[in-house]
Amino acid sequence: MFSEDYKRAKDSFQNKLDKSSETGMKYSTVSGENINPIYSPDDIEQQDYLRDLNFPGEYPFTRGIHTNGYRGKVWTMRQFAGFGSPEDTNQRFKYLLEHGQTGLSVAFDLPTLMGWDADSPMSEGEVGICGVAISSLKDMEILFGGIPLDKVSTSMTINSPAAMIFAFYLAIAQKQNVPFGKLRGTLQNDILKEYIAQKEYIFPPRPSMRIITDMIEYCANEVPQWNPVSISGYHIREAGSTSVQELAYTLADGFAYIEACLERGMDIDLFAPRLSFFFNSHLDFFEEIAKFRAARRIYAKRMKEKYGAKNPRSWWLRFHTQTAGCTLTAQQPENNIVRTAFQAMAAVLGGTQSLHTNSMDETLALPSEKAVKIALRTQQLLAYETGVVNTVDPLGGSYFVESLTNKMEEQANKIFDEVDSLGGVINAIEAGYFQKEIADSAYRYQKELERKEKFIVGVNEFVEEDEKVDIPLLQISPEVEETQIKRLAELRNNRSEVEVEKCLRELGSTAKDGNNLMPVLVKAAQNYVTLGEMVGELKQHFGTYEETVVF
Repeated sequence: MFSEDYKRAKDSFQNKLDKSSETGMKYSTVSGENINPIYSPDDIEQQDYLRDLNFPGEYPFTRGIHTNGYRGKVWTMRQFAGFGSPEDTNQRFKYLLEHGQTGLSVAFDLPTLMGWDADSPMSEGEVGICGVAISSLKDMEILFGGIPLDKVSTSMTINSPAAMIFAFYLAIAQKQNVPFGKLRGTLQNDILKEYIAQKEYIFPPRPSMRIITDMIEYCANEVPQWNPVSISGYHIREAGSTSVQELAYTLADGFAYIEACLERGMDIDLFAPRLSFFFNSHLDFFEEIAKFRAARRIYAKRMKEKYGAKNPRSWWLRFHTQTAGCTLTAQQPENNIVRTAFQAMAAVLGGTQSLHTNSMDETLALPSEKAVKIALRTQQLLAYETGVVNTVDPLGGSYFVESLTNKMEEQANKIFDEVDSLGGVINAIEAGYFQKEIADSAYRYQKELERKEKFIVGVNEFVEEDEKVDIPLLQISPEVEETQIKRLAELRNNRSEVEVEKCLRELGSTAKDGNNLMPVLVKAAQNYVTLGEMVGELKQHFGTYEETVVF
């Protein structure tokens, strides 16, 4: 209860506030939530410290999963790298490692993301353009040439064909004589968010869930330090969702994977500690911090109270963060350095374990070496010059931040109820629920920009007439596609077609009989079966997916 002195002081302040003038701007978050002019103890009156916050490293982990935060270990600094040929990207990897990066993060081109080989007619004009081209184990051998897999942590942004790409990676480890138990890294492998937002799917949702469950089971038994799924809200936010939609849809996807594994008969404490998450850090500084804190609390409660996990590590929501690509502008691109720095700081104050900072030129082309170095230096400045690592959860106890965190949790729980009422995530996807909600949110924000209720510097305000963009851009040569097609032709001529056909038959029979696909995919990779051939075989058994159109 509050004292009479406090109540009198608040009433006096409120009278002054009511009489004060404002600029006329719309004071709301990027997601459209109205913000009060002041927050006070009233806004967190019902909060219990030990129940709702507790100390860092203690359930429900609102203040972080580690007791000493970044004083124990600074977040992993990653830069998304992948362009052109495997040779090109291998050089970029080595450049980043030499300049202090502590983990590799692989971007693949569109044909690879869609499960097409470089020589497929569907790949024409796209090979190596938006990421590195990988069609076979041969490409993977070049990509990781000279990089010991037991010394680096590797993140791979791949979804529909993730099982095949992972099989290539495991085959490389075998060639390097690296035991699977020493491999560290993460596959994005979040197919549910593809149907919701990014749209790079191949198979229908239900067989796709079978493949991912196979991978989670395989990693739990064979690759224990590997994160087989990074449940991703990043692309949901990039598609136009609000912060709370990103939070709720991402966690709902994660719970769907958990339930699929439980239905398989797996012990939750065997696989849950290796699940990880991937969030967007958008422009609204405090809203993003609150999102990360709410995510940890919601996840811990659900894992302990609903799914019955006993291992405290199963309660941890571990996450990687990437700054918001959708907020970068082609106009005045140097401003993107500042945007990225603020978004990175929000991620750090929210307690991320791993961070990627976008480069200033990414709206114009794949990032140049100079732009990548600036993005990496942004993280290093944050870690070593700003003091943010000195104390754990420095905004914990802020009336504003705690109120936002509580509101995020409350709103997310309402969304979970909506999804449950539709019969779960897959039914909601097939009904177009997520797609429509995101489209509505994106439309609302666009109208706010057009009405100048919200501002984007250099786009709808502070615009420079006759602006000239003068920064070097990375260009991908058409020779990359020619080289990749030639390499594939040589591979097909030199491999054993008898073994290839044998592997494909075994893959087809495993798809039918329901056994785990991963051992068969690794064997196929070792015999230089291509990505497109593996995907093509599975298409015959699983079919392909067409999205429900929603207006």
